[in-house]
Amino acid sequence: MKTSALLALAAASRLALCHTTVHAIFVNDVDQGAGNSASGYIRSPPNNNPITDVQSSAMTCNVNNAATAKTIDVKGGDKITFEWHHDSRTASDDIIAGSHKGPILTYIAPTKSNGAGNVWVKLAEEGFSNGKWAVDNLIANKGKHSITLPDLAAGEYLLRPEIIALHEGNRVGGAQFYLECVQIRVTSSGSKTLSAGVALPGAYKSTDPGVLFNLYSSFTSYPIPGPAVWNGASGAVAAPVTPSVPAITKAPASTPTPTPVHTTLVTAVRPTTPAAQPSTPAAGAANAVAKWGQCGGINYTGSTTCVSGSSCKS
Repeated sequence: MKTSALLALAAASRLALCHTTVHAIFVNDVDQGAGNSASGYIRSPPNNNPITDVQSSAMTCNVNNAATAKTIDVKGGDKITFEWHHDSRTASDDIIAGSHKGPILTYIAPTKSNGAGNVWVKLAEEGFSNGKWAVDNLIANKGKHSITLPDLAAGEYLLRPEIIALHEGNRVGGAQFYLECVQIRVTSSGSKTLSAGVALPGAYKSTDPGVLFNLYSSFTSYPIPGPAVWNGASGAVAAPVTPSVPAITKAPASTPTPTPVHTTLVTAVRPTTPAAQPSTPAAGAANAVAKWGQCGGINYTGSTTCVSGSSCKS
């Protein structure tokens, strides 16, 4: 039997010891308490078994897509940390088997959609980098991985963290999906509205390169399945910073601004107070170049005299 087949068989024999679910979240490193119950804030499944059919309705929020009692208040820019475990939140818990290597992804959708339709937007993803998988990093970090919440409009949302375990991903239907939905309420008044998303189920095919993937072959990269990370998922909008030097005022919109092709010379306001105006126009003033106009450069044959208060600079 080939080595890859033996490794896959060995991984499969440890199924009872290696599954995982999200037990809690932290907001800005503050523990929100266990959320994996009907009185909590996580739509948790009754067990930690994976989903293997990418077309199953359980791909939305696992097999228990029912609202729970609590919703966690958050704000745009908050750090949200998901805590995964195999059995419990104890320090001795094994989180997930080390053989279950694969990526970790996070999606978000409006709660009012209940996850139905093209509503899921990818906020974050981590795959294979520098010889390590996202799951390797999860285990090293004691079951925790984090995202930064975008500056979203106020309202209720579902966060959907997901692990794709690829230890049996060398065959169709072998990849294992671990996921559930966390109920949050954005209380800040953000400016970002979620873009059109993807459907879950629907975003993945069993033959996608990132789903049908042989861990035991030689590879240097991994194609993370699903859509690209949303370009609005960079966190809250930072407060504007006052510049250390005055910005140059742009020319009025009514004045065309030529764009020289062969030169970088433009007129600019002098940094010092201009001298007093002469009683009679200076020579060449009639042909003076307007502020921000071209006054020099390669093959330039026009006037090199600038209007009063400006000078020709490169």
